[in-house]
Amino acid sequence: MKPPRRRRPQPGVPDRETLLAFLKEARSELGPRDIANAFGVKGDERRALNQLIRELKAEGLVAATGRKQIASGETPPEGGVFEVVDLTTDGEPLARAAGREGLYGPPLLLVPDRRRGEAQTPPGIGERFVGRTRPARGDTGGAAAFEVSVLKRLGQSAHRVYGVLRMGGPGTGGGGVVIPADRKSRHELVVWAQDLGEAGDGDLVAVRLLPQRGYGPKRAEVVDVFGHADDPRAASILAVAAHGVPIGFADDELAQAEAALPAGLDGRTDLRDVPLVTIDPEDARDHDDAVWAEALPGGGHRVLVAIADVAHYVPPGSPLDEGALKRGNSVYFPDRVVPMLPERLSADLCSLREGVERPCLAVEMRFDAGGNKTGHRFMRGMMRSAARLTYEQAQAAIDGTPDDRTGPLLEPILKPLWAAYATMLKGRLARAPLEIASSERRIKLGPDGKVLSIATRVQLEAHRLIEEMMVQANVCAAETLEEARTPVIYRVHDQPSEAKVAALGDFLATIDIKWAKGQTVTPARFNQILARTRETEHAQTVNEVVLRTQAQAIYDTDNIGHFGLNLLRYAHFTSPIRRYADLTVHRGLIRALKLGADGLSAQEAAGLKRVAELITSAERRAMAAEREATDRYVAAYLAERTGAVFAGRITSITRFGLFVRLEETGGDGLIPISNLGPEYWHHDEAAHALIGTETGDRWTLGMPVEVRLLEAAPVSGGLIFDMLSDPRPGPRPGGRGSGRPGNRPGPRPGPGGPRTPGGLRFPSKAPPRKPGKGVKRRK
Repeated sequence: MKPPRRRRPQPGVPDRETLLAFLKEARSELGPRDIANAFGVKGDERRALNQLIRELKAEGLVAATGRKQIASGETPPEGGVFEVVDLTTDGEPLARAAGREGLYGPPLLLVPDRRRGEAQTPPGIGERFVGRTRPARGDTGGAAAFEVSVLKRLGQSAHRVYGVLRMGGPGTGGGGVVIPADRKSRHELVVWAQDLGEAGDGDLVAVRLLPQRGYGPKRAEVVDVFGHADDPRAASILAVAAHGVPIGFADDELAQAEAALPAGLDGRTDLRDVPLVTIDPEDARDHDDAVWAEALPGGGHRVLVAIADVAHYVPPGSPLDEGALKRGNSVYFPDRVVPMLPERLSADLCSLREGVERPCLAVEMRFDAGGNKTGHRFMRGMMRSAARLTYEQAQAAIDGTPDDRTGPLLEPILKPLWAAYATMLKGRLARAPLEIASSERRIKLGPDGKVLSIATRVQLEAHRLIEEMMVQANVCAAETLEEARTPVIYRVHDQPSEAKVAALGDFLATIDIKWAKGQTVTPARFNQILARTRETEHAQTVNEVVLRTQAQAIYDTDNIGHFGLNLLRYAHFTSPIRRYADLTVHRGLIRALKLGADGLSAQEAAGLKRVAELITSAERRAMAAEREATDRYVAAYLAERTGAVFAGRITSITRFGLFVRLEETGGDGLIPISNLGPEYWHHDEAAHALIGTETGDRWTLGMPVEVRLLEAAPVSGGLIFDMLSDPRPGPRPGGRGSGRPGNRPGPRPGPGGPRTPGGLRFPSKAPPRKPGKGVKRRK
């Protein structure tokens, strides 16, 4: 295989950057010999080159795609085998190239091949196919720089599939079928009796797909049993297993935690007489931050933020440290927490419990009357929490209805805190961070583990007070470490890509709002658009599109600032009990300010780049697991209300249907395109709409609708709806056939047919629609 001839490399062993750039330019995989020949590497230098290649492979920067074939981790092959690995926020499949040694290359947006008339239902996660790649055309929502189209579907890969085993059924040979927990999986899997192992009816299982030829149901064998579907915790158990969330602690971790002793006062600032208070959610399991404030002459304020001193108990390189890095963060489910640290630390020695002496790392901040921070200093202290309050308690006291606990705290503690926040708010408003409305579901469980209610968490001023004080403390940590030239893991948030901003401008044009191109993109510009549409029918749509325009925040040792918060430097410092990033920042501060011998070591400092990558990945894993568990609880809650009518709003438009979020529970479900009537629907990406090619009627992002629940699957968390509302009228398109191939709905499969991308089967026949109040019958 000949290396590319775009650039003649300089002779000798290349450095990391040169080799990565060389591989990135190559549109085909190269072997070690090809690379050595390209750089003129001979003799003993070959060993150094091979070692460099091995290091880059270990870091995931290059990939071995076959026997002695190497490719850049950033450039996909022109064609080959690919596997669907995830979905974008719009529900579009993402795939990666599949080599003999695993997946490699960047994520690719899977698009229909118009020339081949690709099937309507896209491959599900884990499914492999032969495909062809090309640079992305138009906006991909920042998900991928390349697209891939399907040439031939190959089926599921050999990875594990998680689900619920149901015994019996035709063709099972005395065995059963596994209903996949992944809502993107399209088929149930047959497990013959000899492949059951110890599994029984209703067990939560992991199965491995078995090789087979020809057509027919896919076979699998049980490789693990990890619970039962009747367990109230089944939703979180599935999420933990499917995402590989580390659970439990090694014996040496537990031994280290149990042997830990309370910290002493030696070398610490005595803060025990400062009436610091914790303000947390009602169901908080740990308390790692406490606050206090007082007024200063001239209208300013002094604010003290004290954070649990986890670094005292978790020294670098110890079993607890290695375990915490592996987990990356705590994971929160409606029924339980998977903690980063053992309970002996997370709920006891490190938790700032009321009335108990606890070691802390504290920052004292001073703000002038205009809300500008005029100075700060860090200290390693010993504190005693004056009270453990909930957000609701603190807010009620400020609003004039204190209870027995908050009454005595109102004047000396709570009112000074609120006064300090009012001052800090002036600085926040001047800074103008991004103000996107968001909502969080709160699931309340009964003693039996079943869902009692689902509601949207109310955002109180007390939440915003704590948030702003934590933000400012995080800024102080980043500033101090940067000034001391101590390595630090920043929390960075890049500005939106040009493609995303251009797509936003195209969308705003469809609702007669101008977005001046070429101007600098700032949070304030987004805020102006949000404010302009806040009282209009487009408010939620614009909020959703602006949110999707943003990049995702990550951890990195290279600082690019935090776009959303409109800050030049930002580092997580305030939650070391549940985030490993914060623990590294604490160690950095201890080292920089000479606050002890347990600060950041030179070895740890040298590896922070890799740590940042690991904890970013762990954060993504936790978010996905938490989201899936919540979806399953919502589906279980709604399963008894099949056939009921709900108010909702369209939150995503895809080539294969609409996603709708219910107002009552926040549950997200799919309306397959075949349930929108017989018209041929064209997916207009710029307008975020499905448009009828016959009538011009359209379904648009953010549109309020009424839907009927057809099916709820607690195992996968999938919901399938039928549309009851009418589409909005619009101008008739210029001619027939302007829609995309694959969007025309065909006959609906029966109960044994394929699953939708939502993980549920299309209903064989939708129930007859009965117009309710405000609902028109569609003709």
